[in-house]
Amino acid sequence: MLLIVRRFFTVLGFLTCAAPALAQAQGTQEITIWSCRDKDGRTHVTNLQEDTRGKDCRIVQQTRVQVMPAPNNKSPAKAAPGSFPKEDSQARASARERQREILEGELEREQSLLAQARKELEEQESVRSGDERNYARVLERLQKYKDAVELHEKNIESLRRELTNLYR
Repeated sequence: MLLIVRRFFTVLGFLTCAAPALAQAQGTQEITIWSCRDKDGRTHVTNLQEDTRGKDCRIVQQTRVQVMPAPNNKSPAKAAPGSFPKEDSQARASARERQREILEGELEREQSLLAQARKELEEQESVRSGDERNYARVLERLQKYKDAVELHEKNIESLRRELTNLYR
């Protein structure tokens, strides 16, 4: 029963939202939604009157829709208003230069972080504690340092790629 009610409201919502799209002619059009029970007791919701024949139906919603034709604009697309900001080549060049400086700064920072991460990894590889007789525990301890090195290497690769794409 809950499924039938849920379907009913889903179809009802769809048909209510789609009513303006269903109307094609200019003027007022009436959209009617029926809830029908067939001889097996199943409930169906429809907006087509021919689907109501031979079933016990009642009107759930009747809506009058005002339909207006779309305006026929044969003029080309409107141009941007005169106050719309324009970007000249000098402004574009300075923006590109700022972007290059920012990317180079990030690249230097990532390279120093990579050097630091590699140094920490080397330090941890040389340390052996007594409880790490199993080599799997050593690998598990070192994994976060290896991940940090890999992350910084990928960041450097991405920044270099962005720098090369900047001047294409």
